[in-house]
Amino acid sequence: MSELSSPYGSWPSPISAGDVARGVRRMAFPSVVGDEVWWEESRPEEGRTTLMRRDADGTVTDLLSAPWSAGTRVHEYGGRAFLPVPRRDDKAIARVGVVFCRSSDQRLYLLERGTREPVPLTPEPEEPAALRYADPALSPDGRSVLCVREQHARGAVRRSIVAVPLSGRGAEDPSAVRELVSGADFYASPTPSPGGGHLAYVRWNHPRMPWDGSELRVGALGETGLSAEYTIKGGVDESVVSPAWVDDATLYVASDWPGWWNLYQAGTTGQPIALYPAEEEFHASPGRLGNRSFCVLESGKVVALHGHADLTPGVYDPDTLDLTPVATDLTTWGMLDTDGRSVVAVASAPTEPPCLVRLDPVSGRVEVLRRAAEELPDPAYLPVPRQERLPGRYGAPVYANVYPPTNPGAGARGPAPYVVWAHGGPVSVSTLEFDLAKAYFTSRGIGVVDVNYGGSTGYGRSYRKRLHKEWGVVDVEDCSAAARALVEQGVADPERLAIRGPSAGGYTALMALTGDTFACGVSLFGVTDLLGFAESTHDFESRFLDSLVGTLPGFVERYRERSPVNRAGDIDAPVLLLQGLDDPVVTPDQAFSMATALGRGGTPYALLEFEGEAHGFTAEDVRVRALEAELAFYARVFGFTADVAPLELVTDPPEPRLAPEPAGPPGEDAAADPGTAATGDEGADPPAEASPGDRGSGEQAPHPAGTAGASASE
Repeated sequence: MSELSSPYGSWPSPISAGDVARGVRRMAFPSVVGDEVWWEESRPEEGRTTLMRRDADGTVTDLLSAPWSAGTRVHEYGGRAFLPVPRRDDKAIARVGVVFCRSSDQRLYLLERGTREPVPLTPEPEEPAALRYADPALSPDGRSVLCVREQHARGAVRRSIVAVPLSGRGAEDPSAVRELVSGADFYASPTPSPGGGHLAYVRWNHPRMPWDGSELRVGALGETGLSAEYTIKGGVDESVVSPAWVDDATLYVASDWPGWWNLYQAGTTGQPIALYPAEEEFHASPGRLGNRSFCVLESGKVVALHGHADLTPGVYDPDTLDLTPVATDLTTWGMLDTDGRSVVAVASAPTEPPCLVRLDPVSGRVEVLRRAAEELPDPAYLPVPRQERLPGRYGAPVYANVYPPTNPGAGARGPAPYVVWAHGGPVSVSTLEFDLAKAYFTSRGIGVVDVNYGGSTGYGRSYRKRLHKEWGVVDVEDCSAAARALVEQGVADPERLAIRGPSAGGYTALMALTGDTFACGVSLFGVTDLLGFAESTHDFESRFLDSLVGTLPGFVERYRERSPVNRAGDIDAPVLLLQGLDDPVVTPDQAFSMATALGRGGTPYALLEFEGEAHGFTAEDVRVRALEAELAFYARVFGFTADVAPLELVTDPPEPRLAPEPAGPPGEDAAADPGTAATGDEGADPPAEASPGDRGSGEQAPHPAGTAGASASE
């Protein structure tokens, strides 16, 4: 195809907003049991998440018929919501069923092999969705599942680790659900020892987040719960993740004690020992419950993901102390599981949508079991990013993925318009995972630079701590520095720079507009009022701002100074605000107040609010509308003609409205991305963001802060 000269932004593209919004089947939390593989899979067109099984002969079965949907809302960001469980019929033949948390009512259900109707395992709560379950593990005797339980009552939240009998007694008799341990604010990774004598788990308390400080605890497991508990590793300034038993007296765990999440061996007594010290991460940030980045094989070897923003697999041999990389073209791996022999995971690359893969640890062979999408745009329209280490303020590095305008049939002279994508979290990360939303812009001639600003995961604890007390400063400086670096390289037009982001990224975008680097900005369900956010957000993040900004009431003036709603007078660049009206994380009043402040100052803006949408947009028509509005916004500001309807900007404040009622629970079986809550977000958002781009397309749904794989769509 011959290249046609056309203004940047106006290039003809085969990738429509509908293509992005329809998205792909997002697969999450695969489990392997012998020759069978199980996983969660989103159905964007149905608005739900189902459970899938692949048999030894390659047959794939959808286990949940509509409207059943799996998903947990623990921490509002969720995580692993299901577990295959062996059951025995009267012939003592093992038949694997599945336990899962239902999206709508948050109860646990058991789906027996060969049946279509799940049966409840946990009681119906007094208030809708008030008892929530996540991160299940099978008890050693196979009679119950151990999981994190979250209880909501009269505005208070209480968490514990419980044992839920597989017999179903707990559905009618709440006392049959045994509480094993409680007292901490948060729990994760209930992990019984092989012999059943001990239970390991992770806990932490407000005001810390799990990437700040947590403890690996072990106790004797008995009929009455846990006894003789003690801390093996971790503390207020050390994050521990994903304990895994090697035998009844030895565990492996990831800890960031040396400044990076490295692997340690810990006995039930004695000092933990580092297995492979390295200045790289061996685990994704603990934003989503049940997301494991290493697993122990029957041979004693360990398959571990490692790297920086993007993790890839290697095989660690504890006898030789060698870590052997696995050769793979897939750049971004996550969610490992093993039955001791084979390993399954979800992996992706810039031009390869997420795949369910099986890894043979002996041969290193990677087998693709299922692709998220079979039909893709011509790869010539998909941008291949450059990973860059750009200069930031005072010489500090800024890590970014640069996606240049990419279209085989069009071109233009001179530097291109670029949009800085600020990921949500803010303790999260932008990876090289396939993202069709980026291609929607780059194929039309608009470059994207996805910035892992200070505070992002993947670059060690010191890089994360750059954001401590500096949110709204360091993130803004790094995003601005990345844009200026591209201008200095001659690839970006200094007059046509934009910034956009979801949730915490929306906050960063709005704060960046108080400077003079960007010509416009887009906030997707972004934080605008820090004091209001601290008062209204959910329990998991209710003390997150202590570390990001400062403790209240001592730092109340800093909260005011760093709130975009109070800095609207410093913004003279146009703003697009996109907001769901049922968002319990960043409530709708945040965007409305920002629109009011901009209008009072005469700054051009557009406020698009969507009924029925929470923290991340799920309805296909809403995702299309939001994405096309964003393109139309850039067209208006940058002066090109786009293939979408124009967007009207106003300079008057919106009409005042009564305060909205608090958001209720999601609709029947409303589904989030696999393993994520329908209301997920990231750190002011942490995780775990869905933007117009899609739940299940390149543009990901909300991820908890610090979650690997969270995209700028957060």
